[in-house]
Amino acid sequence: MATIAGLRTDRLGLLLDQFDKARDMAQVRLAGLGDEEYLWEPVPGCWSIRRRGEAATPRAFGPGDWLLDRGAPDIPAGEYAEIARQAAGGMPVAKIADDWSVSVERVEEVLAHTGPVEPDETPVTTIAWRLGHLHFCFAGTWEWTFGERSQDPTRLVDFTPDAAVAVERFWALMDRWRDSVAAVTEEQLDTIGFSQYPYGSDPDEPFVSALWGGNLEFIHHMAEIALLRDLWRARATARA
Repeated sequence: MATIAGLRTDRLGLLLDQFDKARDMAQVRLAGLGDEEYLWEPVPGCWSIRRRGEAATPRAFGPGDWLLDRGAPDIPAGEYAEIARQAAGGMPVAKIADDWSVSVERVEEVLAHTGPVEPDETPVTTIAWRLGHLHFCFAGTWEWTFGERSQDPTRLVDFTPDAAVAVERFWALMDRWRDSVAAVTEEQLDTIGFSQYPYGSDPDEPFVSALWGGNLEFIHHMAEIALLRDLWRARATARA
């Protein structure tokens, strides 16, 4: 474990420090989250959590009474460069298609694309959706890295309309994730397929790559939650 001035500079240490600092900021920004704000839909057509039978998206999922919205499978514009990298590295088109649950023809269309990529028209999502999405992703990654590697990731999180319960459950999961990651060895960091999480490229990458990708996912979704909280407060002030 390398250190400079008492700070870790090894790969795992840097990733853990990044996660810890992001978590500290996120805990401050999530403090006091109430149910109305948690479920607030700032525009029509938002994705959120819905009661079973009320979800409008084609692949909404969850094991309990509340489901997390999810749309039809596709490759977003932000992943075109990654798809090209995977194909150039020798990954079969059929494997890429299977990873994204799309047709081979869709992958070939992405690979044939030239010029600037048009931004995706993505739905606005609620705080409940963002938090639920993070919970689902990290719960699934933990199960398929440190757990039994057998449970369906879509069945691991019982989504709830209670903000306080959702936040408490989420931080409990993140504690478990952080503890498990802290015990990873240098050899495991470099092991391709150390994480077998089935949604994405984890099985085809060294774990250090999957790990920094998880940090990125955590940071950018928490930033979006923070912005939604800012907009909620501004909305309340404007009405006063």
